[in-house]
Amino acid sequence: MAATLTFDDRGLIPAIVQDAGDGCVLTLAYMNAEALRRTIEGPDVWFYSRSRQELWHKGKTSGNYLKVRSVSVDCDGDAVVVQAEPVGPACHTGEASCFHTDLDAGALAQAKLVERLGPGEIARLFAVIEDRKANPTESSYTSELLRDGVDRIAQKVVEEAGETAIAGVRGGRDRIASETADMLYHTLVLLSATEVAPDDVWSELRSRRAP
Repeated sequence: MAATLTFDDRGLIPAIVQDAGDGCVLTLAYMNAEALRRTIEGPDVWFYSRSRQELWHKGKTSGNYLKVRSVSVDCDGDAVVVQAEPVGPACHTGEASCFHTDLDAGALAQAKLVERLGPGEIARLFAVIEDRKANPTESSYTSELLRDGVDRIAQKVVEEAGETAIAGVRGGRDRIASETADMLYHTLVLLSATEVAPDDVWSELRSRRAP
């Protein structure tokens, strides 16, 4: 049966790398379609660096390559496991595995837990906007904008873009974040009014990415 792969909204899929010899988990990183293709073709493991936003040939700089032995996908198609032969330590700290720190209840209590925001917030906000479109209410500003039509919404996008630009010139992190949030909100309302989904925007951005 042919495998089905599900990449996230950034075009990435988590990849667990195990030592082909003893099964030790060496690292967890992410691959885009191109990194996965190159990994399957071998001989080395490739990742996609989320911080640098580029393909990452593991070991090219350090010499600590991961030699591919097999690649498999989980039952949901949203994660892959690579069996590899490590050439040197897999972790940038010099440890054989990135998973070399023990975690207990005490450490968890002291840990700083961070909720990662991003595209998920966009999706949640757009879902609310779509609901306001399908079920308008008199008290909803979103419903009011949608009733006023595309011309009015487009005008608000221009206004908020201007406010964002001014905030950027004058500085101030909080003000820039606030104005950008206003601009994104009104842009999402414009997308909803014109029957364009955020996924259409993500696809367009992905198509512009250099191979």
